Amino acid sequence: MNNSSAPVRIMNLDVQVFRVPITTPVVTSFGIMKDRPAVFLRVESSDGDFGWGEVFCNWPAAGAEHRGRLLVEDVAEFFLGQTFASPEDAFRFLGPKMAIRALQCGEPGPFGQVISGIDIAMHDLFARRAGQPLHDWLGGRSPKSVPAYASGINIAEWEQSIQNARKVGFHNFKLKVGFDLKRDTETLRAIHAGLEPHEKICVDANQAWAPEEAVEFSRKLADIPLLWIEEPIRADSDLSTWRALAKAMHHPVAAGENIVGINNFITALDEGGLAVVQPDVAKWGGVTEALIIAANALQRNKFFCPHFLGAGIGLSASAHFLAAAGGPGFLEVDLNWNPLRDLYTPLCEQISEGKWRIASTPGLGIEELPAWIEEYRTFAASRFL
Repeated sequence: MNNSSAPVRIMNLDVQVFRVPITTPVVTSFGIMKDRPAVFLRVESSDGDFGWGEVFCNWPAAGAEHRGRLLVEDVAEFFLGQTFASPEDAFRFLGPKMAIRALQCGEPGPFGQVISGIDIAMHDLFARRAGQPLHDWLGGRSPKSVPAYASGINIAEWEQSIQNARKVGFHNFKLKVGFDLKRDTETLRAIHAGLEPHEKICVDANQAWAPEEAVEFSRKLADIPLLWIEEPIRADSDLSTWRALAKAMHHPVAAGENIVGINNFITALDEGGLAVVQPDVAKWGGVTEALIIAANALQRNKFFCPHFLGAGIGLSASAHFLAAAGGPGFLEVDLNWNPLRDLYTPLCEQISEGKWRIASTPGLGIEELPAWIEEYRTFAASRFL
């Protein structure tokens, strides 16, 4: 990593929360998203350098505004006025500072998520100040694109969704399952039968099954080469259960969006039987920890595919750090309609031949939020010295 830049003193923190109503809900086995929220933040240094970040806020339904207030009313007082030599310094500083408050209210997740958003913004700031795209600043090989797949596909609406994904330029598709085992497996057979030779599918159960149900699902589709089965069981199941499950499954097992902590990721890789690891930069760990997880996964010959189901800033950060990490992994791109994902560029202009185009502008490539999203803003606040 380029450490030639001088330390920065943080002077301003701006937070904006948005909600876009949708006509077609995003359906998972555990719940339904009836709108598309986003928490965006902008940090600025005493020299006027700035960076953008995004915070996970899909769940609970009121999570976006809550996390926006956490940033402004809890985190800002520790963050503003501090001087940091790197984004990692800020990440390591804020975690312990927030630990007691997170413990006091029983909310380590939301606090971890807002710190992740700050970490993304700090990486954007440092890369932007160096005049480099984030993946270059992180020491990547300057790829022009990374492999991607279309995510969030409702299995009940697969025909139209996969047709739309093909038109955009995707070759790989992930379908939401975990609703009805018999219907899901029959539908997946129909989907697989209609794939082109260069196309592949994977599935996400969103923790829907008991271990025996997950094994039965995989057994019924043993002759179909699914890329992976994601979160087939509860994420907090003990390692012995995950390990036994992975041995019994006929397909690779994927997880990571609900794992917290470097040690827990490494243990899951070494002892939990995971073949595909999926940290989420906006949910826990930011770019700082995701890069460490990626390195450990690739060293163990695991497939590294960052999880993401949010708006445009976090998606850009996910693409940049995947490019920097290297390896054969895919970028997750939510296919569902979400204008907060397409802040400036339509999805069809980002995807070509199954790959996501990496921006070559400094940082994440975002200067300011477009004016048109103001009508969807539900909260905004600034803190400064």
